[in-house]
Amino acid sequence: MGDEVRYGHDEPGPSTVSIVRARLAADRADTLARAAALSRDFDGIVAANALVAVDDEHDPEGGTTAFERAHVAALMAQTREHLQELDRALERLEQGQYGQCEGCGGTIPPERLEIRPAATTCVRCAGSGPRRG
Repeated sequence: MGDEVRYGHDEPGPSTVSIVRARLAADRADTLARAAALSRDFDGIVAANALVAVDDEHDPEGGTTAFERAHVAALMAQTREHLQELDRALERLEQGQYGQCEGCGGTIPPERLEIRPAATTCVRCAGSGPRRG
């Protein structure tokens, strides 16, 4: 088996848990960096608008500014949600439930967890209901 990472109902060994924990921690660090960059972008948009007395309704650039502000705010919300998903994945890992589908109880394929490390459902369950991860 070598370096193959196994999930779900298999008994994960210490090295498997370490590999998954490291993968989740790296994703979390990247997400925190993205959140910080988005926060700086948002603050920059707000600061740039504070320097200019503009009326978004009558300024031809007002719509663009409002769109940029809303777009960055939406990206920040998605980033916060992803951080919460990663934290829940770390909790599942510590509880020995990482890689187990919350829908059917089966094993989430390793390929899915490689792409979506915070996934909570197998492909079949994810495709059959509302998006849950």
